[in-house]
Amino acid sequence: MVVFAVPAEVAAILLDIEGTTTPITYVKDTLFPYIRDNVKEYLRMHWEEEECQQDISLLRKQAEEDSNLDGVVPIPLETGNGEDEVEQVIQAVVDNVRWQMSLDRKTTALKQLQGHMWRAAYATGHMKGEFFQDVVPAIRKWREAGMKVYIYSSGSVEAQKLLFGYSTEEANAAEEADMHVAVVVRPGNAGLTDDEKSYYSLITSFNELFLPSST
Repeated sequence: MVVFAVPAEVAAILLDIEGTTTPITYVKDTLFPYIRDNVKEYLRMHWEEEECQQDISLLRKQAEEDSNLDGVVPIPLETGNGEDEVEQVIQAVVDNVRWQMSLDRKTTALKQLQGHMWRAAYATGHMKGEFFQDVVPAIRKWREAGMKVYIYSSGSVEAQKLLFGYSTEEANAAEEADMHVAVVVRPGNAGLTDDEKSYYSLITSFNELFLPSST
């Protein structure tokens, strides 16, 4: 087993989610498809709620900012003309969300709606967080050893909390921030170049991180 010795001065461990703690397939094949497939039903069910209306307002504002982009779907204002109009607005939101997701956009408006949808799915048991088997035991061990463990991800804060609360490549940037870097090679992740393989310390499991305090 390859061992990466964590330098003695390290007091915290910073983890990515997608492809590091969680299979990349879970994000691509479960989380995002859930949004695309269920956004209309979610909007119909929560339409009258203030939180949902705030999400729509934020998406509408984003659509206005995106008005110069090809394919953008504007979201009309309601005028109170009944159910048909509501359905038209809902369809516009659905089309806008799917358009943003097709471009892999990470706008605050999109993330906010996604987070609220995932929260509802986790709370009702329609979805469970998925992690590699070594993740939870490793985090417990690190915390017991006095290490602080943080998550850094492009996903929303709420989405990250939900993933870890309902459970069953940032290497260059991290190095530029003077961090000690180990790249976790997981099933399904994009392959590394020969240069990357020779340059970075590679591990296949968190069990291969050796803490000085554990001696």
